[in-house]
Amino acid sequence: MIGQRLEVRQGQGLVITPQLQQAIKLLQLSNQELDEYVEAELEKNPLLQREEPEAGAEIAREAPADSTELSFSDTGASDRSSTVDAREDDVYGDATPGERTSDRLSDEAAEQPGLSDWSAAGKGGSFNDGDGGERPERHDPTLWEHLQDQASSAGFSATDHAIALSLIDGVDDGGYLRAELVEIADRLGCGLDRVEAVLAVCHGFEPTGVMARSVPECLKLQLVERNRFDPAMAALLDNLDLLARRDLSALRTVCGVDAEDLSEMISELKALTPRPGAGFAGEIAQTVIPDVHVRPDPAGGWRVELNSDTLPRLLVDKRYHASVSAGARTETEKAFVADCAAQANWLVKSLDQRAKTILKVGSEIVRQQDAFLAFGVEFLRPLNLKTVADAIGMHESTVSRVTSNKYVSTPRGVFELKFFFTAAIQATDGGATHSAEAVRHRIKSMIDHEGRDGDVLSDDRIVEILKEAGIDIARRTVAKYREALRIPSSVERRRMLKTG
Repeated sequence: MIGQRLEVRQGQGLVITPQLQQAIKLLQLSNQELDEYVEAELEKNPLLQREEPEAGAEIAREAPADSTELSFSDTGASDRSSTVDAREDDVYGDATPGERTSDRLSDEAAEQPGLSDWSAAGKGGSFNDGDGGERPERHDPTLWEHLQDQASSAGFSATDHAIALSLIDGVDDGGYLRAELVEIADRLGCGLDRVEAVLAVCHGFEPTGVMARSVPECLKLQLVERNRFDPAMAALLDNLDLLARRDLSALRTVCGVDAEDLSEMISELKALTPRPGAGFAGEIAQTVIPDVHVRPDPAGGWRVELNSDTLPRLLVDKRYHASVSAGARTETEKAFVADCAAQANWLVKSLDQRAKTILKVGSEIVRQQDAFLAFGVEFLRPLNLKTVADAIGMHESTVSRVTSNKYVSTPRGVFELKFFFTAAIQATDGGATHSAEAVRHRIKSMIDHEGRDGDVLSDDRIVEILKEAGIDIARRTVAKYREALRIPSSVERRRMLKTG
């Protein structure tokens, strides 16, 4: 019989609350992304305020119950305490929170290592107004501004000027034209021959070689300007792959010149630049700001400290909260104030927990990799997320989020935390495993010294040497590491030594 009835069942389920989702999101944000997130919260939550001691405000601090000093043991005998700066405070004052103001190479050049070290055209200079008046801040022109200025004074008709601007929009940072001429012609509703004619005029713009569509065309434009483009040079530009491989005998054949002439031609190419746009202002590169500092402890071991500059210092303005709570009359207003207070308190505590978690993970990584800090990359230990997670009592996913987009400053440089997690390579005698990064460093060191030590080492010979050192590695793994380091094969290196 079919019917309806009510039943009560009890079961277990995992529910991720919105606040827990936000806490997970905070954990994996970089310091720059976190600052942007905090700024957004400050804009929409009137109870939150950024602590700015330099403003001279009288602030009485009241630390939350769970805000404690973090003490941890490093690799030595000493301890280091780090105080988390995310706190909940009382703000005494009459004012409410105020308003807050809120070189890559071209693809062709990257594939031709013989071209990557050529000099780039320089351009710069700064200007200062000495009259003391307020003027708009001047900046070095970008490549696109420089090209647009030349297009405006090139005497183009209105139609040709529009074509030129469309072509300029397709230029990359290196000065190469990446747009397809056919697409531009179709989009503007003009003939392909007219687009090509405008491009021919643009090829006369400064810097010479700009708006070329390939490295050979870029170099050709520069050679034509110097009156050094001839059939032999044209053949050389058509066979830059042979130049990258240092196959000089094949180049002499295709160019029809002797060794002396070929050497002069190569010298002329090296005087050119494959990136004509590299000397112009572009987007400002973001500087890596470390989240953790590691310093030697005079008493032995290492001091691991959070970078206080990357920690947002937030306050909950309790005085303002009390004021607006007393003035709230409708249920909607009361609910809004209560929600703002809950969100503000949660954010301060979440930032506190985020800082503690980063410090705990960073300290354990330093403990695991203390030999690297003391002796160098050859002593980098194999390490995975599970090892760190088990040591500090956290889940692997938490450790993975903490180490994403987080950087540590050490005496050996600034590294992403994920750098310290490397695969293990087995030892031939069944002993301790070796870090893949350390093995790569050893391979590079062996190849760097082969010019002084004797013959060029083949991949097979490198395998033999590593196995003699107790590292069990396959030839294909050596080849993979060598290619990742952008080291040519033994045949190409031997040819380079002969011609060098």
